[in-house]
Amino acid sequence: MGDQRAHDGPANGGLTYNSGVVETTYSFARYLSAKKTIDDRALNAQVWEALARALPAGPLRVLEVGCGIGTMVERALERGLVRRGAYTAVDKEPDNIADARERLAPLAARFPEVQLDLRSECALKFSARPEHRGQYDLVIAHAFLDLLHLPSAVPLFLRTLRPGGLFYFTLNFDGATLFQPEIDPAFDALIESLYHRTMDERVTDGQPSGDSRSGRHLFGELRAAGAHLLAAGSSDWTVFAGPHGYPADEAYFLHFIIHTVGGALRGQPELDPQRFEGWVAERHAQIERGELAYIAHQMDFCGRVAE
Repeated sequence: MGDQRAHDGPANGGLTYNSGVVETTYSFARYLSAKKTIDDRALNAQVWEALARALPAGPLRVLEVGCGIGTMVERALERGLVRRGAYTAVDKEPDNIADARERLAPLAARFPEVQLDLRSECALKFSARPEHRGQYDLVIAHAFLDLLHLPSAVPLFLRTLRPGGLFYFTLNFDGATLFQPEIDPAFDALIESLYHRTMDERVTDGQPSGDSRSGRHLFGELRAAGAHLLAAGSSDWTVFAGPHGYPADEAYFLHFIIHTVGGALRGQPELDPQRFEGWVAERHAQIERGELAYIAHQMDFCGRVAE
């Protein structure tokens, strides 16, 4: 489940468990911020290192599509992936870009040799504009491609690269959403299956816009687009409570995930409504007790287009 996939459900909910109230209003920006520590653990180190070795020396022209609140921009600068050049980050949600501008403002002084250009624009429309064809050394899509129709989106994003340019496509969901402990194995499996179906059946602006098995499908889609893989590997989210509870703001992340599953499947005719509401309430309660562990299987890729 990637960044914006968890935003498919309603923004508000009246979710309750036992005698407590979880939250009646959820913040997508806080969710994106809360998951940064989870993403940091999940990103595949081998794929990151392969990309770092392949990047050319000198200033880089970077494009990030679906940038959210800018957590990958932070990571790329702070870990030294991008040291000089221009970093253009686009997201269609104006609120995301506003949050990104505020979040990234301190980096301007720390990394004066990287020019940041944050734009509120649809990534697909931006990439399709003729003036952006062949203009970038690196294109990044972080927890984003599984929201799109891969056969259309992958070639479009790759066309923004210069000959021999590099791509870095991360946290692509790949068909496993696991909650532990099990409540009822058969019912848990049904919820997982139906939730994945909502991803596969998603339509945005009249077009297919989702794939619950994006990770495995990207091997074929990249090959069909003429790209050459340099590295690929798993980047699973794994969230659990230690002796002192969940790290950082990761309990909020889990509440948001359960809220999203609830919003996506509420009213689903294949689920008994009362039983499903009980399942949602118990998952929230497990988080409060520090019992819930969550795993989502995802894949990272890096490679280059033809010279």
